[in-house]
Amino acid sequence: MENTTEEHIEDPNKAPKPIEHDYAHHENDPGPSPQAVEEKNENGAGPVMKWIIPILVVILLIYWFAFRK
Repeated sequence: MENTTEEHIEDPNKAPKPIEHDYAHHENDPGPSPQAVEEKNENGAGPVMKWIIPILVVILLIYWFAFRK
């Protein structure tokens, strides 16, 4: 197995960087863009998954109870 070091280490106790408004001024260490932070997730997979997963669980439970030996 290779010995590799992590190049990007972020402290989980440190506050996140603020939204970047002047990228040219902080070009070496920018924060997130406003589009990345404020993007709406209207058509994400979450609403679909909250219906599909319970239906699959119910179907698999019915199959398991009905067809086990």
